[in-house]
Amino acid sequence: MQITSEIVNLLAAFMMFLGSIIALISAIGLIKFQDVFLRSHASTKSSTLSVLLTLVGVIIYFISSQGYLSVRLILALVFINLTAPVGGHLISRAAYRTGAYMYRKSDAPRQTNILLSSTENNTFDQLKKRAQDREKRRRETYEKEQDY
Repeated sequence: MQITSEIVNLLAAFMMFLGSIIALISAIGLIKFQDVFLRSHASTKSSTLSVLLTLVGVIIYFISSQGYLSVRLILALVFINLTAPVGGHLISRAAYRTGAYMYRKSDAPRQTNILLSSTENNTFDQLKKRAQDREKRRRETYEKEQDY
């Protein structure tokens, strides 16, 4: 019985460790990615997975060592997995509708560094013009759909 308990505790610790590694990758993605859309993807997808793994590891640990199931942890798990992707989608949608800068491979600087941003080779006027063109195309598409 002691060996089984140690294996379950090891599994819980491994899941919490894996969750923390994925959270670190998510944080690096927030720093490294160049625009709102890529950053929101990094912050919602991988951080939701990291919270899922961490909380499942904590739930397993509490069940094996303490002998009870925490309802608060299950509720936190459910609400975070429901609200984080929806919030990320709403942020991305609002950014798109306001004409936020959208990263393209041709915009990438020649030598990338984690401390450099993608706007070093782009002026504010170039980014603003690109956003206005995208908004103009979106409005034209919307008007064509409304004509039907």
